[in-house]
Amino acid sequence: MHKIILASQSPRRKQLMEAAELDFEIVIADVDETNPPGMPGEEVPEFLAKKKAAAIEHNYPDSLIIAADTVVLLDHDILGKPVNEADAIQMLHRLAGRMHQVVTGVCMQKGDKQVAFSVTTGVFFRPLTDEQVKHYVRNYRPFDKAGSYAIQEWIGMVGIEKIDGDYYNVMGLPIGEVTLRLRDFAG
Repeated sequence: MHKIILASQSPRRKQLMEAAELDFEIVIADVDETNPPGMPGEEVPEFLAKKKAAAIEHNYPDSLIIAADTVVLLDHDILGKPVNEADAIQMLHRLAGRMHQVVTGVCMQKGDKQVAFSVTTGVFFRPLTDEQVKHYVRNYRPFDKAGSYAIQEWIGMVGIEKIDGDYYNVMGLPIGEVTLRLRDFAG
């Protein structure tokens, strides 16, 4: 197998790659994460994943680069990382009692070969009280998380009714699909 580079600083992606027993190194791709105006939210993660892979691929031509980006979509609006506590509280109130989508785009690249794909998971939040939302934001500080939450934390345990799709995708990387597609690069 090729040397694998994970182009991400996400601790959750690192955790998932380790749990899948993949041998990899982390190289942070420093890119502007703004998307082109008018691009549908569903296309943004794959666009950004490709951009991250392209930013480092010239330094690692013999390595397999895995880059990813995740967005939370509510009514086709992207809910990014909150800018402060008030923003996080407001986002969680918007998500409460509703279904939203988590879309992760992945780009796997080695030399001229590139495989890019997106995985979408529907997440159904129960109605949340103001006290629950404030407790989560103040105690878990979800400021580095798209949509202001992490499914594997307290809010996921008490606030999420069900999901339709890949749990690990909601954490930030559809690791089952990634490991499946590694065979495209075997040899």
